Amino acid sequence: MKRMGMCPICNGFKSITPSCPNCSGSMENNGREADFYDDYSPYMPIDQMKLEDGYPTDFAQGECPHMFKCPNCGSSKVFLIKE
Repeated sequence: MKRMGMCPICNGFKSITPSCPNCSGSMENNGREADFYDDYSPYMPIDQMKLEDGYPTDFAQGECPHMFKCPNCGSSKVFLIKE
């Protein structure tokens, strides 16, 4: 049986501020990318969303896709966070 992963960012154990690939500014975490799909996606089971989110390995590899946005230039990027 696969154990359910626990994202350290979703659960507040860790925070990261990656550098923006466009302007090198500090990017801010906007939360799980799947939460932005539609009105009901934040209420869906996380592992179920991983099977449908377009990232072929996030479920099997225990990764949580997070959307980060740069407040300087407005660019956004998804980072896969290891659970």
